[in-house]
Amino acid sequence: MNATQADVVIVGSGIVGLGAAYAAVRRGHRVIVIDRTEGPVGATVRNFGHICIGAQIGEARQYGEVSRDIWLRLGHDAGFRVRESGTLIAARHDDEQALLASAAREGGMRLLTADELREQAPVRHEGVIGGAIVDGDLQVNPREAPAAIIRHLAAAGVEFLFRTAVTSIAAGRVQTSRGAIDADRIVVAVNHDLDQLLPELAERAGVQRCALDMMRVAVDLPTPLAAPLLTGWSLVRYGRFAALPEADVLRARLHTERPDLAALDLNQMYTQLPDGSLIVGDTHAKAVQPAPFQPEAAFSALLEEARGLLAVDDIRVLERWQGVYASGPDEFLIETPADGVLVLAATTGIGMTCGLGLAETALFPHLQEAHQ
Repeated sequence: MNATQADVVIVGSGIVGLGAAYAAVRRGHRVIVIDRTEGPVGATVRNFGHICIGAQIGEARQYGEVSRDIWLRLGHDAGFRVRESGTLIAARHDDEQALLASAAREGGMRLLTADELREQAPVRHEGVIGGAIVDGDLQVNPREAPAAIIRHLAAAGVEFLFRTAVTSIAAGRVQTSRGAIDADRIVVAVNHDLDQLLPELAERAGVQRCALDMMRVAVDLPTPLAAPLLTGWSLVRYGRFAALPEADVLRARLHTERPDLAALDLNQMYTQLPDGSLIVGDTHAKAVQPAPFQPEAAFSALLEEARGLLAVDDIRVLERWQGVYASGPDEFLIETPADGVLVLAATTGIGMTCGLGLAETALFPHLQEAHQ
């Protein structure tokens, strides 16, 4: 049987794979995307929909800025909503406000009084002493945007082979459960499942899975949440804040006061979906294969923290799920294990923020080489 021919074959239909398909088809290449499922079901749809650019530094910030332009373009062309929302941060302690003040010196964010924060976020009067808003960040609906991008790419000529397993990859050829596909360039963008397709590479790169406890809740908020909302637990995670000396003071206090939440590796944050429900999360547990069993104590802690921060009395849980993403010692994995084969992954849980920019930036030189 003759092999199918393509210029670029992409394994994986998550946000990095879709970004690679978009980069290639815009430059006139024949593109095939392969995925063993019926569509994105992993990290691309199990997240907050928060494009959190302003909290990043270094390489992540660069990819995030590229991603921002692509998100806005795709939102317009593919017909899904992209909110230029910025990011709100609630400060409930002097050390949190001090860290925000230090980070604000870089620019791109503005400190808020407690009253100014409450105008944009329905937080309780007691406990909140101030906050900040980070400019330039975006918000999308993670359950809407990926499907819209797939429809847009298909209309542009990208061929999607769903429910198709990739069994092996070599220079110039991808073997699948539906036959072989030959291509000049192959992009592997399978996130945490890299260890199932290229196990030696995944082991050498230290890739494992990070499992998250997340939920969607119905709440009767007094006012809408104008932007994704972060807390002090978020500040000790994201590079722009965590790299500052003030973060050490904050981290020490949080871990001393709430070792139970520190043990869950909490990132207390919220986004509001168009239907008014909130995405609430999240916790983190890393392993090559995390257990699928989710302790109710984690969800109870998320609900307790939500009730303590938000001006709500009743919270009704609509959905619970286990988020999952690739985790590694570096923020990104960019490897070329064979000629014409490019492996890409965001390995710190910022795929929605950086994935489109990572794919565009990393793949573009390879596309140029193909034309030479």
